[in-house]
Amino acid sequence: MKREFIQFRCSVYEKKLLKVKARKSGLTLSEYCRRAATEDRIIERLSEEQIEAYKMLVKYENNFKRIGNMFRQRNPKLSEEVSALADEIRNHLLNFRK
Repeated sequence: MKREFIQFRCSVYEKKLLKVKARKSGLTLSEYCRRAATEDRIIERLSEEQIEAYKMLVKYENNFKRIGNMFRQRNPKLSEEVSALADEIRNHLLNFRK
């Protein structure tokens, strides 16, 4: 059980920065400061947007692996698959402009 109390002074900017970093890592401000002071590992959590981008990149990686495998196997549907993938990528890129 934590019973001891420590205070320290910081600027308004530093406090806001600490709060942002704590929130991004999914920790309370106190826990973030404790971990930073003890040089414990602090991992920033991914936002929903970052998670979606990651999932999309995984899907693209799998698709490109499949395309590479098709080249080796000389699959006649390769042209259709590549075209569909290009269209999907184009749609995602158009969403970034919004």
